[in-house]
Amino acid sequence: MRNLTEARWLQDLGWRVLVACRPGGAIPARAQRAGITAFPLPMRAPWDLSSVVRLVGLIRREHVDLVHTHSSVDAWLGGMAARLARIPVVRSRHVSIPIRRRLNPVYTLLADRVITSGEAIRRLVIAAGVGPDRVVAVPAGVDLAEFSRPGAGDRVRRELGLGRPVIGSIAMFRGSKGHDLLLEAFDRLRGQFPDARLLLVGDGIRRPWVESLARERGLNGWVTFTGFREDVPDLLGVMDCFALASTRTEGVPQSLLQALAAGVPVVASAVGGIPEAIEDGATGLLVPPGDPGALAAALGAVLKDPEAARRRAAAGRALVAARFSRDRTMGRLTALYVELIAR
Repeated sequence: MRNLTEARWLQDLGWRVLVACRPGGAIPARAQRAGITAFPLPMRAPWDLSSVVRLVGLIRREHVDLVHTHSSVDAWLGGMAARLARIPVVRSRHVSIPIRRRLNPVYTLLADRVITSGEAIRRLVIAAGVGPDRVVAVPAGVDLAEFSRPGAGDRVRRELGLGRPVIGSIAMFRGSKGHDLLLEAFDRLRGQFPDARLLLVGDGIRRPWVESLARERGLNGWVTFTGFREDVPDLLGVMDCFALASTRTEGVPQSLLQALAAGVPVVASAVGGIPEAIEDGATGLLVPPGDPGALAAALGAVLKDPEAARRRAAAGRALVAARFSRDRTMGRLTALYVELIAR
């Protein structure tokens, strides 16, 4: 998760970071494993005033200087608490769903700055009435060293019993990620590449439905579902092609940038901020969203011409090094924090 990754990086840079999150979910455990202090607090609804009071108490007790919110309910609660405590608020927008104009107080009243994960989303936020000077595009960063280990993937290949080639995807199982389209595209490829395997990494409410689709198509022996995993570099190390079949909403996805950093050839939908990282034919292959035939053709092109795919992958890694590195992202983020705290 981007927020926990950046929290860990902030700690590495000497910042003190606290994560307020709902109790009982996955975030407290993941924060603990990452060495981040988490405070589980009920966050039941946007107007849960008791949660606002608790957050104000936490802010004052722990001498918090700035609040950064990431999703819907926490944007309301954290934004109101920060306003009451009179400290600055940063709101992140990660998805490319249009925002209704004039009905967006979490952006206009409860945020001093809005960070978007790409320029496409920045334009949407500005179109909703937020001043351009208050909206900053800061895509996810990637630690290139973490994704450059020789032999990454050997352990996972043995663990999962994978051969070659492997088409993989790392994404939450929700409607906008297009897992059903990816299954259909993979099914179309089986005649040309009978040994190919599909590796689906992640979890979410739609995972049981996608698993049922795989069974209906007779793909059980060719599709591997791993669930949530934290060993992303090793998982990318087994992939001959990384696919992202998003249909409706995307920023500049972190998993996509990680695949580029790992030197994996990429096929992705031309949705949201994805074209900011994937130039068709140069750093990867782009396909129209919702088109399983085009997706199958692009995946087949990667597997048929691995040399061309490797050239695109090398260009993609160079792009990540130049524009999406950990140092570049954290430099921009911390500069924004320092500016707001100094005010």
